[in-house]
Amino acid sequence: MSGCTHNCSTCSSNCSSKKKDDLLFKLHEKSKIKHVIAVASGKGGVGKSTVTSLLAVAMARKGYKVAILDADITGPSIPKNFGLSGILTATEDGLMLPAKSRMGIDIVSANLMLEDEETPIIWRGPVIAGAVKQFWEEALWDEVDYMFVDMPPGTGDVPLTVFQSIPIDAAVVVTTPQDLVSMVVSKCVNMATKMNVEVLGIVENMSYVVCPDCGKKIDIFGHSDKPSVADAHMLATLAKLPINPKVTALADSGRIEEAITPELDEAADLIEKLNK
Repeated sequence: MSGCTHNCSTCSSNCSSKKKDDLLFKLHEKSKIKHVIAVASGKGGVGKSTVTSLLAVAMARKGYKVAILDADITGPSIPKNFGLSGILTATEDGLMLPAKSRMGIDIVSANLMLEDEETPIIWRGPVIAGAVKQFWEEALWDEVDYMFVDMPPGTGDVPLTVFQSIPIDAAVVVTTPQDLVSMVVSKCVNMATKMNVEVLGIVENMSYVVCPDCGKKIDIFGHSDKPSVADAHMLATLAKLPINPKVTALADSGRIEEAITPELDEAADLIEKLNK
């Protein structure tokens, strides 16, 4: 192939010379994960980590063993949502023990490896991708039914590493109603398609706000005549989440597991079908 560097680990091309199995990270023999769902977005600030947390809670409420691998290494917010802090411990043979939320959700995040959660992680791309590899291979993921991978924004090193090297069953893509966001998020959908990762559908976050007085739904970003990301790519809209101050307050106080979001029931049901 013209221009080939012969380094498959940094290439997004699906040429015939590449075997995906050769790129897969090796799960530790003591770990077991049945299904892996990536939660992605080409754009930062759309609430991807919040959606990841809420989907994990929804599946835990269904009685499944759930885990979150926080692959947003330089912007990790998952532990904050669940009220977790401190340093991860290890088993006698050196495996990381994930932190456990109140509901028993296993969580591994860069912020659980820092003495001070506000310490910046100033690493280059290959080192960040190496951290994701470490989280997958060196943590004890015990009988996990559904793992959610909270992806960083964009289509760079880490998303490429996750799509190529972790056995992703499907992806959920998070967006907001703004046209600019939709354009950038489309890049993420196209990346997943190119990497042969099934996109279950779109979660439109911050879709509207409900007036506390009359109950009317208000499209605070206005109405666009352009097709939505879901329509443009012929994908299902799994949920339209409102701006909900109660959910925000629960996340800020580390109590996101108390949030009630029936809007995500359809998405949770679709994810559950992966187990059939």
